[in-house]
Amino acid sequence: MALQLGALRDALLDAGASTDKADKAAEELADYEKRLLGVEGKLTMLIWAVGANAAATIAVLGMIVSMNGRLGDISGQLTQIAQLLHH
Repeated sequence: MALQLGALRDALLDAGASTDKADKAAEELADYEKRLLGVEGKLTMLIWAVGANAAATIAVLGMIVSMNGRLGDISGQLTQIAQLLHH
């Protein structure tokens, strides 16, 4: 027997559904619940991945901003090296 939602099956039987129909309906809804739990787990993992990515991006941007004053010096030094190599 497949996974069923017992309370739903009992309610359907009390409402007059046949045992076969109540079983099939309870199994079908249990399958949807199982699939929904899988999607929920994947969504949770995706949210954590996006959060980690955002944190890493913010850290890299912070490093770039803190180096901004020094980038001009590096650029000037690279320009001087390039000029020396072309002469």
